[in-house]
Amino acid sequence: MLGDYRIVGRRASEIAASVEQGVGTGRLEPGQLLPPLRELAAELGVNPNTVAAAYRTLRERGVIETAGRRGSRVRPRPATTVRGSLRIEAPEGVRSVEKGNPDPALLPPLGEALAAAARRNAEEPVLYGRAPVDEDFARLARAALDADGVPDGPIAVTSGSLDATERVLAAHLKPGDTVAVEDPGWGSLLDLVPALGLRPVPVAVDDDGPLPGAVEGALRGGARALIVTCRAQNPTGAAVSAARAAELREVLGGRPEVLLVEDDHGHGFVDLPAHPLAGVTDRWAFVRSVAKAYGPDLRLATLTGDAVTIDRVLGRQGLGPGWVSLLLQRAVVHLWETGAVDARAVARAYGDRRDALVRALARRGVEAHGRSGMNVWVPVADETGAVARMLHAEWAVAPGARFRMMAGPGIRVTVSGLAPADIEALADAVAAAAGPMPARGYA
Repeated sequence: MLGDYRIVGRRASEIAASVEQGVGTGRLEPGQLLPPLRELAAELGVNPNTVAAAYRTLRERGVIETAGRRGSRVRPRPATTVRGSLRIEAPEGVRSVEKGNPDPALLPPLGEALAAAARRNAEEPVLYGRAPVDEDFARLARAALDADGVPDGPIAVTSGSLDATERVLAAHLKPGDTVAVEDPGWGSLLDLVPALGLRPVPVAVDDDGPLPGAVEGALRGGARALIVTCRAQNPTGAAVSAARAAELREVLGGRPEVLLVEDDHGHGFVDLPAHPLAGVTDRWAFVRSVAKAYGPDLRLATLTGDAVTIDRVLGRQGLGPGWVSLLLQRAVVHLWETGAVDARAVARAYGDRRDALVRALARRGVEAHGRSGMNVWVPVADETGAVARMLHAEWAVAPGARFRMMAGPGIRVTVSGLAPADIEALADAVAAAAGPMPARGYA
C-alpha cells in the first residue's frame, strides 16, 4: 500500500508529521492510499483513536482526503506541494517574464511617505490599546469603496489580500467545507484553500470573469463560499463586466447563505470600472491590496464586509498579530493624499504593453487573453514543451500548472518589464513555442 515508506510515531502529532514528511519528500505520492485506522494502529501499537486524530489533523491541513469506506488518500495536490515552487529560474542571458511583479518604474518612491508616518509617530506614538485601523486610513479607504459602489461596512486592515482571504474563510468555514475558486486562478489561493482543510471546486472563467453556469453548478454541488477577482485576474487578466456582474448577482441572489469574497486585484492600476457583487449575500468581504500599485513590500490591504464577518476577523487578528503597523497605514495615507500614483497613467502603461502583445500574437494566429492588468494568458497544447521552448528562445514564462485545476494548459506572460522593442521578438518566441492550437478560451 505504501511501498517502502513506513509511517512512524506514538502520538497523533508524530504520526501526522510522519505522513507529511513522506508527502513532502515525494515518497508518498498524490492519490496513494493510506492504511485503515485499525491496521495502522495495530502496526504502531497505539489506540485507533490516536490514528483517527492524526488523520483528522492531516485532513484539516489539506494533506489527505477521506472518502468513506474507500479510505484515506494523499490529496491530488497536497498543501505541501506549493504552486509557487513551480517557477522557472531564468539562467544567465534569459529574460524573465514570469514573476508577476509590477514595473518598479511605475511604483511611487516611499521615502517621504515613510518619513511623514515617522514624524506623526513621534508626535503621537502608537502604543498598546490603540484602535487597529488609523482613522484617516479608514476614511479614505471607505470613500474609495463608496465611489465604486461597494456597500457600507466596517474597515479592517490586513497584511495583504491573501491574509484577508484566509481570515475571512477561517471566520466562517470549517475543515471539509467546499470553496468555489476561479480556474485558472491565483496559484497562492489555490494552495491556501486546501491548506486550510477546505475543498476547492473549480469555476471556469472567461474574459468577463466567472461563468454564471459554472458558479451555479458549484453552489448547487454544495460550495459554501465563492471567491471572485473583480479586475486584473491572475493569470488571465479577466475583469468582471457590468453584464456578467448582473448575471452573477442573479445566481447569488437565491443563495444568501453563501460566503462571497471579492478580491479587487486591479485597484490602483486598472482603469476598467469595478462591478462589485458585495452585499448580494448575507456574508461577504471585499479586499483591496496596495501591493501592485504602491509596492509589494508594503504588505497592506483594505478589507470591508458585513459587520459579523469584520468583527470576527478583527477579533481573531487581535489574538494574533494584533494589528497591521499603523506606521505603514499612515504611510499609505500619505501616498493617497498626495496622489503619489496616477492610476490612469499606470493603467495606460500596462495596457499599452499588454494590448501590443495580444495583438502581435493574434497576427501570428495565437490566441491570448489579457483584458486588464499586467499578465497575458496563452493557451497551449503542450505546456511543458512550450515552457522549454521559450527557455531555449531565451525567455522564461510561468507554467500554467501554477494557476489551474481542471482548466487546459497554458503559459502566463507578465508584461510589466517589457519595452515596445521587446514585443515582436517575444511574440515570435511565444508563437513558435505554443504551436498550432484551435481557439478554445481558458477551458
